[in-house]
Amino acid sequence: MHPTTASLPLLGEDELTALAINIQDNGLLQPIVLDRHGRLLDGRCRLAACERVGVEPAFTTYQGDTPDIYVLSVNLHRRHLSKGQVAMIAVKARSASEQEERSASDHDERSEAEQTARSLGKQVGVGVAVLGRASTVLQHAPDLVDPVINGTMGLDEAYAVARENKERANGAEAQLARLREQDPELADRVVAGTLTLAGARAEYTERVEEDKRQRRVATRLLEELVPPLAQTRGTGTFSRYDPAYATDAPITRETIAHAMTALTEMAQVWQERDLP
Repeated sequence: MHPTTASLPLLGEDELTALAINIQDNGLLQPIVLDRHGRLLDGRCRLAACERVGVEPAFTTYQGDTPDIYVLSVNLHRRHLSKGQVAMIAVKARSASEQEERSASDHDERSEAEQTARSLGKQVGVGVAVLGRASTVLQHAPDLVDPVINGTMGLDEAYAVARENKERANGAEAQLARLREQDPELADRVVAGTLTLAGARAEYTERVEEDKRQRRVATRLLEELVPPLAQTRGTGTFSRYDPAYATDAPITRETIAHAMTALTEMAQVWQERDLP
């Protein structure tokens, strides 16, 4: 069955019964239409009615190059479909066709989709803007596609829901992109599904605050240690050091070596950060 045909709503039980009775009394007046690959294009309900009353169906093959447009055109004339229903059927069928052909085609999909939209719009009397709203529903509220096609929900109502979903998705995508710049590891966990976006933002905020706390502690510690040490230069303070008066562990040559290494590391960091 062609994707566009599969997208069309079926007749109700009463209508199908009436069709079956008519075919039983008068025969099948209009043959079932297949495409060149033998897929059903038009007459799904006629075929079901024939099977119900035991009438042998007749078939014919569509010879044109636009089967999707053909399906919509013939059904528009015999069904009371709104423009929203037609648009929704068209974009659903187009999406299914593109999925079938994507692996076998290297054409510009976006350009081809735009041409198909214009062609469908001209043939069935639906504006490109209406098709655009239907596409938004298909992408961002797929659970509302069939209700629109069946007529239980209007396209505008479904589009309003889809637009809200799209805005939320775009907002989430922007937040994820910002998080990836700030903390790639957290972003990867969100993508993997092991962490929610809200949880990642909270964890990132916690990490930022912890980093600020550590910076404050480090700054105060260095302010307490380095300036007094610098003031002892050339004062003879080192020659007056007496382990007997040490209040903590005595200062050893190993301690001095570690202190010199620390000051060397500090000087390198100051140079890399271009601090005065």
